[in-house]
Amino acid sequence: MPDRARGRRRPVVRALLATVLVAVLGGCTLGTQPDPGPTDGPSSTPTPTPTPVVVVAPVAAAVLVDAGEDAAGAALQVSRELFVSAPVVVLAPADDVAAQLTAASAAVGIGAPLLLTAPAATSAAPATVAPADPVTAELARLDAVAVLLVGDAPAPAGLSAVRVRAGADAEELAAATGVRFGPTTTVPAGTEPAAVRALSRPAPAVLVVEGASAPATPTPTPTPTALPPTPRTGTVPAPFASATATAAPLPSLPAVVPPDSPTGTLALTGVGVDPLAATACLRAAGVPFVEVPAGDPRASSEAVTAIAAAAPTHVVALGAAFGPADRLAARVASAATGVQLPGGGQLVFPQDAGRPGVRYVALYGTPGTPALGVLGEQDVPATVARAQAQAAAYQPLTADTVVPAVELIATIASAGAGPDGNYSDERAVADLRPLVEAAQAAGQLVVLDLQPGRTDFLTQAQLYADLLALPNVGLALDPEWRLAPDQVHLRQIGTVGIDEVNAVADWLATFTRERHLPQKLFVLHQFTLRMIGDRQRLDTTHDELALMIHVDGQGGQPAKAGTWRALRTDAPPVHWGWKNFIDEDKPMIDPAQTYAVQPVPDLVTYQ
Repeated sequence: MPDRARGRRRPVVRALLATVLVAVLGGCTLGTQPDPGPTDGPSSTPTPTPTPVVVVAPVAAAVLVDAGEDAAGAALQVSRELFVSAPVVVLAPADDVAAQLTAASAAVGIGAPLLLTAPAATSAAPATVAPADPVTAELARLDAVAVLLVGDAPAPAGLSAVRVRAGADAEELAAATGVRFGPTTTVPAGTEPAAVRALSRPAPAVLVVEGASAPATPTPTPTPTALPPTPRTGTVPAPFASATATAAPLPSLPAVVPPDSPTGTLALTGVGVDPLAATACLRAAGVPFVEVPAGDPRASSEAVTAIAAAAPTHVVALGAAFGPADRLAARVASAATGVQLPGGGQLVFPQDAGRPGVRYVALYGTPGTPALGVLGEQDVPATVARAQAQAAAYQPLTADTVVPAVELIATIASAGAGPDGNYSDERAVADLRPLVEAAQAAGQLVVLDLQPGRTDFLTQAQLYADLLALPNVGLALDPEWRLAPDQVHLRQIGTVGIDEVNAVADWLATFTRERHLPQKLFVLHQFTLRMIGDRQRLDTTHDELALMIHVDGQGGQPAKAGTWRALRTDAPPVHWGWKNFIDEDKPMIDPAQTYAVQPVPDLVTYQ
């Protein structure tokens, strides 16, 4: 990584340094440096030109930082991803939370990386530490010329060093860094990551651990120490020296210009305890954070809204649970559109990600045809209102949000072969669009149902790509009406092989991902086991789809309950739907009885 970063970013450093030189020669002001005041004449010492810290966006669209036990490694990874060069770097012991809080405040104020050294108990290591030490190598890659040591952090040989105590106040930090700091903020145990995420320039708060107390007597600013620099030739410098090494004092660190935030970069948190140093590196680079408690940026309306506002092109996620990286990148691209499903967020069933639940109640049929279901018994506005009323009857029965829905039969099983010979009447997109768009405007989910006859499900699904491109439109396959070449409807019950089902799922998932759409509901209707051959091989891995088996049995309630149990036996991991037939069920159960079915159906449909 260091060689890759050095080769990729060195021209940027040269260009920025050249810009600094031109700006200084032209009288431009860089950064917010203290006014040196009037000079006494030609013999006055000129103010050194501040050196810029340079950061860039990560190379990858999504970077996962393993926020497990290796906090030092996490900080190194973030530094390597974001920082091109940093003349000053902050060091703190890996086992000292108080020192890391002080260091985090300093790092954000300076705009410098925060790296962790060996625990304080072993910091007084002999000067024979291997030159391949990763922190030492990172200091070389960053072209660091000085370090701020906090607490017992050991001093690297060859670099100027200034030391402050863990728990240093604003005055001490300002004296050492030349940076202005805000008020001292006490951080209760367990809230340290959130406190570091809240740090920002130009005057970051000074974080101290809860229960920390000031020294009994005033303590002067610790005398900073410097180690004699060695020639910088681009090689790895000498190893760490003892924490007690001393040399001629420096008044403060060299002045730097804090970095501008890397373009289009966002940090994600919320899947565990965030390492403080890695978090501080991100804030020092100016990267904003978004809280994603479920680990899926699509899971809540709050996360979707925040990510859309940030419009990121790159994300750095703290925690392996966000991964894998390619899946995270696709999820962020979807969330960045800001489009949300009727239940909020971009997951059909957010409860799968640990969020509050959403359930659906739908009308089934096709517009203008009462014989095929209750959906066709009224015009479009009345259908939308009826769906709303039907869902409202279920809301008092659950703490989950109940969303109204409509399931439109897009291709209708036909008694005759028809002009194309496939025993299926494909309705025109234009005929379905009025109800689809009215349902969308009313905050309702839409499912397109396919009854393909002698053709295949994928061929028919692709006919409705224009409607499936809408964020609230899902897809249902009805194998009862999938005929073999020698079959006709109502003489045989249709069947479909799992490979055909998986082919449709593959296509729909790719379609959804390429268009950065919210997750889509993908329904398989079934009332006998043989309707879906080899069902155990159903591909349930598509992150873009929420899979459901919808149990369509009709008749007496004992028989319906038996079908429910039989279909759920040895089933793949899916959501479950239940259908109430208004005329065929004997008797049809009411909403309370329907939600007494176990498990409670995620989708209840009325036909």
